[in-house]
Amino acid sequence: MAYAAHNLRMNSGDYTYIWQANDWPTWRFDLATLAQPLAEVSRAQGLLMGRLADVGMALRDQASLSVLTEDVIKTSEIEGEQLNAESVRSSIARRLGVDIGALAPVDRHVEGVVEMVLDATANCNDPVTRDRLFGWHAALFPTGYSGLVRINVGGWRDDATGPMQVVSGPLGRQRVHFEAPPAGGLAAETARFLAWANNNASGEPPLIKAGLAHLWWVTLHPFDDGNGRIARAVGDLFLARADASPQRFYSLSAQIQRERNAYYDILERTQKTSLDATEWLAWFLATLHRAVDQAQHTLDAVLYKTRFWQRWATHGLSTGLSTGSSTGSSSALAPLNERQVKLVNRLLDDFRGKLTTSKWAVIAKCSPDTALRDITNLLTRGILRKSAAGGRSTSYELNDVAK
Repeated sequence: MAYAAHNLRMNSGDYTYIWQANDWPTWRFDLATLAQPLAEVSRAQGLLMGRLADVGMALRDQASLSVLTEDVIKTSEIEGEQLNAESVRSSIARRLGVDIGALAPVDRHVEGVVEMVLDATANCNDPVTRDRLFGWHAALFPTGYSGLVRINVGGWRDDATGPMQVVSGPLGRQRVHFEAPPAGGLAAETARFLAWANNNASGEPPLIKAGLAHLWWVTLHPFDDGNGRIARAVGDLFLARADASPQRFYSLSAQIQRERNAYYDILERTQKTSLDATEWLAWFLATLHRAVDQAQHTLDAVLYKTRFWQRWATHGLSTGLSTGSSTGSSSALAPLNERQVKLVNRLLDDFRGKLTTSKWAVIAKCSPDTALRDITNLLTRGILRKSAAGGRSTSYELNDVAK
């Protein structure tokens, strides 16, 4: 009944959302307007891939690990969920076979998001099917609950509690940004999307198809929850196809998280205007370009970190420095212990705030006395120095000489 009522409005030519338009879902775009953004993104991708080709397999794996970790964390942050970075990194490293030393414990929720992101990219050439998407959804919600609310997991929503709406604001004064198509038509709507997704001769340039896939899926909003994360995973799948590489070196999700207000604005505007997606696609390509540029900084950080450990490994004959883990000793000639390696790596990964003895103890899960011994040893080696910044507590930073 609800679906038929919406169809009446659709046929009248008077609609609120694009899925109610007479020609839904016949997407249109001005390829001439998008030609320059497409060329600029392709050039940026070429520069990044050319640089990666020169650094060797091990560093490419580290760069991919860094990007995928950020991708998983940021796609959840957009939805207001905070994942433990070490757990995410450990989960991805284990699946990719990348050695990062000691692995952090991983919970089922982290594993589910990682499984979805890796399946979307590593298996990007596999067909996009209903069962595959249901599997992603089940992986995101392993308990069958979203927060305290039981949801329909591994199946399309049924709108039992009312239409699917995207809202913001406090209860009682909420603003409706978007209302999705009624549940009664989802079987047909998703089948049409999947037929297009798996049609390699659909005619759109690969990057355009990635942008349309993201927009189309998030407009259908076919699940009770997790639609944004799955839309981004679908987009990443098409980006991996466009790159002709299952290995990821840039994160569009991370860039969207940095620009999430603009993302929500352009999405709402597009979903309320027409099926001409040119403006959305221009934003998508510009954001993708910035994501690729950001990946250059990620690669810089990976190379910097690698050079740091290589430099100290070559000094190991005189200092005893090692990147491996051991039971540890405060002697300057002993290898670094596991806690020291962990904290130095955190500093190399753009540690936020000041490193104090108490913060060391919390992160390394050790006593303040042990933390002080670890720090004193690194001061003796010349790896750390006392920060010049004042404050109530002494803080430490990497020594310029150590870098």
